[in-house]
Amino acid sequence: MTASLLHDLDFYAWTQQQANLLKSGNLADVDFKHLIKKIESMASSERRELINRLAVLLAQLLKWHYQPSFLGRSWQLTIKEQRRQLQRLLKDNPSLDARLDEFIADACIDAVLLAAKETGMKESAFPEQFPYIKENLLNSEFYPRLEH
Repeated sequence: MTASLLHDLDFYAWTQQQANLLKSGNLADVDFKHLIKKIESMASSERRELINRLAVLLAQLLKWHYQPSFLGRSWQLTIKEQRRQLQRLLKDNPSLDARLDEFIADACIDAVLLAAKETGMKESAFPEQFPYIKENLLNSEFYPRLEH
């Protein structure tokens, strides 16, 4: 069975076969076409997870900021959980930190949509420019306050 066919029929067996080929130095039989795609896909997956977690964190911070009368333990715990998960993800993938500003900008759009959906507020009620500095996002002591 060819490596390409094995990839399509039994992904797990294909991964084991490719790992064994690489370990043995038998590069001529490595399915580089699919291997490259899988590696690129794994990188994209880490980036998407970071953006998704940022969006959830930012949405919770917006809700905290713009609906202080609804503050609750659930919101605080979600913020805490997302911060821990983001810190773990950045620790495991330090190169993502270099593009964090870009990922935050991307996540902001999703965060506004999520916050609007969860609060019932209009998207336009939230700022176009995010009101929190990057350093505060992962700071466990930071919780936004509504300025009057």
